[in-house]
Amino acid sequence: MNEQEKPYFVHESAYVDEGAEIGEGTKIWHFSHIMKGAKIGKNCIFGQNTHVAENVIIGNNVKVQNNVSIYTGTIIEDDVFLGPSCVLTNVTNPRAQINRHLLYEKTVVRRGATIGANATIVCGIEIGRYAFIAAGAVVAKDVPDYALMMGVPAKQVGWISRHGHRLKNPDADGIMTCPESGLRYKEVSPGVLKCLDLDEEQPLPPELAVGKKTYDEYKQD
Repeated sequence: MNEQEKPYFVHESAYVDEGAEIGEGTKIWHFSHIMKGAKIGKNCIFGQNTHVAENVIIGNNVKVQNNVSIYTGTIIEDDVFLGPSCVLTNVTNPRAQINRHLLYEKTVVRRGATIGANATIVCGIEIGRYAFIAAGAVVAKDVPDYALMMGVPAKQVGWISRHGHRLKNPDADGIMTCPESGLRYKEVSPGVLKCLDLDEEQPLPPELAVGKKTYDEYKQD
């Protein structure tokens, strides 16, 4: 298959090593490097100066903004957003004098999670589905589904909906409603939030997958 026939796009300034697997519709932009053994799904976007190391696994519809490196040991599930210059690591105690190539630690970012600009994810942890890591946060422990994490070190400050809105004002039954989607959420046991209307592994229906108002407009409602 020649360059024109490939089902994905690679900018002329980017490098994709032989042995990398890239899904249909994925776009790899300026000065990026995808190493051999990397597996990338369909319809992903890799912004300028991004790097995907050997044996990284990335799902479908993942958005990687400029200046992000994804190192060996990382698994990124579908629909994840990695903000500009966020940092992912793979060794807790790195030393230049010591080769730990066989000791890379596993980091998993579950479906639909967002990692904000300049946030740092310390390796060996799991970021739950639809969790939201605020810009500049430093995360050093596992994060539950739908958790909103802020600060250094990051702490959970609340719950957030699949559409990225903070959930608050529970009704008498403990149900909180997303102002954008109308989907209902409830803490079904301490520290465990579930969506009552849509399974966490289901894709959004088309009518809920397009934004129509800005974040600030929802805050004013």
